[in-house]
Amino acid sequence: MGEATRDIEALIEIMAKLPGLGPRSARRAVLHMIKKRALLMAPLAEALQRVADSARQCLTCGNICTAEICDICASDKRATGELCVVEDVADLWAMERAGAFGGRYHVLGGTLSALDGIGPEDLSIPRLCRRVSEENITEVILALNATVDGATTAHYIAEELEGRVRVTSLAQGVPIGGELDYLDDGTIGAALRARKAL
Repeated sequence: MGEATRDIEALIEIMAKLPGLGPRSARRAVLHMIKKRALLMAPLAEALQRVADSARQCLTCGNICTAEICDICASDKRATGELCVVEDVADLWAMERAGAFGGRYHVLGGTLSALDGIGPEDLSIPRLCRRVSEENITEVILALNATVDGATTAHYIAEELEGRVRVTSLAQGVPIGGELDYLDDGTIGAALRARKAL
């Protein structure tokens, strides 16, 4: 196998590790990029390098941004007192696409899972509790995926914050087993508007 072929195979292996891509899909994607090298591959390589150099987590909420504090946390207009708690950045971006929420966010970095050994200290739950104490938070909205681990995490957070702040969760529209990143904007908006106390 020549060096060029090894490089292509290495790229296919890396691409195959991305969510939603297996070896066949990765191979098709790489071959398409090589065919459209000037249009796709060079700009993609440049964009990947820029993101690798500049992307970081927001120190306040955990969003992915290019500054220490993301635009959402830095905006005075978003200081509504409402804090929407999500599992990961993809969920935050899904909420933003829906355009139904005008407050700030808190990214947990996952959900509690006894089977996987993930406890509160492995997530940003302690930081969430500090934010409730330090910021002018009036309501914590739990926008967690409708899974067993999501429900367990929601109940844990609700107990931790009981008596300190109003805690609500998303309501209608989010199917059991559903993930926010796969829902349409209307469904997310309806679920947010119909949230209820835990």
